[in-house]
Order: sequence, then C-alpha cells, then structure tokens
Amino acid sequence: MPRAVILGCAGLVLAADEAAFLRDADPYGFILFKRNVDSPDQMRALVAALRETVGRDAPILVDQEGGRVQRLGPPQWRRYPPAQAFVRLDAVDPALADEALRLSAGLMGADLMALGIDVDCVPLADVRQPGSHDVIGDRAFGEDPATVARLAGVQAEAMAAVGITGVLKHLPGHGRSMVDSHTELPRVEADRTTLEAVDFPPFAALAELLPYGMTGHLLFTAIDAERPSTLSPVVIADVIRSTIGFDGLLMTDDLSMSALGGSLGDRTAGALAAGCDIALHCNGRMDEMAEVVARVGDLTGPALTRAERADAVRRRNTVGATPPPSNAAARLDALLARLEAA
Repeated sequence: MPRAVILGCAGLVLAADEAAFLRDADPYGFILFKRNVDSPDQMRALVAALRETVGRDAPILVDQEGGRVQRLGPPQWRRYPPAQAFVRLDAVDPALADEALRLSAGLMGADLMALGIDVDCVPLADVRQPGSHDVIGDRAFGEDPATVARLAGVQAEAMAAVGITGVLKHLPGHGRSMVDSHTELPRVEADRTTLEAVDFPPFAALAELLPYGMTGHLLFTAIDAERPSTLSPVVIADVIRSTIGFDGLLMTDDLSMSALGGSLGDRTAGALAAGCDIALHCNGRMDEMAEVVARVGDLTGPALTRAERADAVRRRNTVGATPPPSNAAARLDALLARLEAA
C-alpha cells in the first residue's frame, strides 16, 4: 500500500537521489509547483518519471486556479482569469458567467491533461469576508454563499468533463482569515451560528461532488480554541465530516506552511491523528520530506477506502474526458472582453 502522503520534488527533472527517496517513500501522489515547470515536453517527462518511481498511476496534483495562483503560465500556456472575474461577470449576466467559467476551466483542464496531470486543486469554496487578508482575495467566488457554491460547482464539473479531478478547498473555510496562513496562524472569532450560515454551506453543497478535499490552517475559536483545523479532531469529525458531510479523501494543506507550530514530524502525526487521511508536503526539500515520511504509515482503513473511491473517480474522469470545443478560446475571449466593456 502507498503511504498516506503527497510529496513534491525540487526542480525541472527528477534527480537520482530524489527518485531513490520517492521509490522508498512510496507516496500516494505528487504535487507540482512553478519551480517544476518549463515546457510541455519537460513536464510530460517529469510526470512520467514521478509515476515511474512508485510503479503505478499515482495522482499528480497542481494548483492551477487562474489569476495569481497559476503554476503553468505564459509563454507556454494561456493566462487565465481569477475567480473574481467570473463573480463580476455574474453580476452582469449569470448565464454568461457560467459559460465563461466552463470554458476557462475546460481549457485550463485540457492544458493539464496534455501533460499527464490529472488532479487540480480547485475549486475554492471559501466565502470571502470584507476586510479579510488577500491570501484568498480574488481567488474566491465572492462573498455570497449561494454564488460561491454555484460557481465552484461549475468549475469542478467543467474540469471533470475534460478529465481533471478537483480538490475541494479550504475546508471548513478560509474566507475570514485576517493574516496569511503561509506565515502565521489565522484566528477566526465568528460564532458557530454565523459559520454554519455563511462559511460552511458551499462546502456542504459540493461535498458529494468532489472525491478530494483539503483543510485550511485556521483556528476557529468557537469550535476548537486550542488547535487549528488541520490538527483538530473536533473540526474534522464534527464540522468537516458531520456538519459539512464531506466523506472524501481529506488531505492537509501544505504542512510546511508557518501557520502550524511544532516540528514537521509532529505536524504530520498530529494531522493524521486528528482525522486527516493524507499529509501534504509541497516544497520538495528532501530533508523535510524525510521527516514527514517518517511519521506516516500506509494508507489503511477508512482512508484507504476513500483513496480507492477517489482513484475510481479520477480514472473515470480521465477515461471519459472530452476536449473543449474548438472555438472555446475565442468564445472565452469574447466573453471576457464583454466584461471589460461593461
């Protein structure tokens, strides 16, 4: 069985020592970042090399949202708009917003499919709140829970149609963060009634649509005043699994982010003990990956069942993939031009 971890790598090619490490670590999957991206041929070779280390069709993840979170970009790949662009178009014409988002997600997903990448860490179901830190900002589908749920669902379905499986993030909600969780731990002071009315509904609406989910590193004082979501059995069992109803494969956000205290090993063990199924480590540093791997075991029990279900969805999406229509790029450009003219 693979280990309950997703890992990155350092550069554009897989070094011999990295390959040997990953072969021994046997992670469930891999995640790629901008440091790993140069050209289509290089990307295809790297994706193949990563899968070769574990000898199976392991999931390959990337954060390709559009806007400022786009690991593959010009000149090799198209620049895609952020979520906020579709929120603005939605205010003009919801039907056109849905169409534009389907086109954008379909084209973006097709870019990934051509490289062998089969999992994109979208959609964000975070409901942005006024005054919150721009770590989420224009990445969110707005401030209205119903709109967020609808547009996030459109994006996820459009990705699946072209073969890409999405990841629901950041459970149970990152829209109230007043600081950047990459550098410090956000504290959310909202009461549970407010959270259940505003923050949680988009995740609940999408809980059965997506087989993968990702936690956010935030402290919800009304739910667990001591532990951030990723390390909180209360948040995971009572909110993510019960109130929201997500029963897919739950991965942590990047464990190397500074929001979490303690050693990487302790973060890893704490997250898995709290109920996360998969530890995610992203920066590709082998010394850190070794510390993480030392604290994870094989995928077993309910986590293995969820992984098998997610893999089945991933394979089904890949096999059933339909490329975007030939006029997709031109039509998207026309819709975005209409937005700029509005």
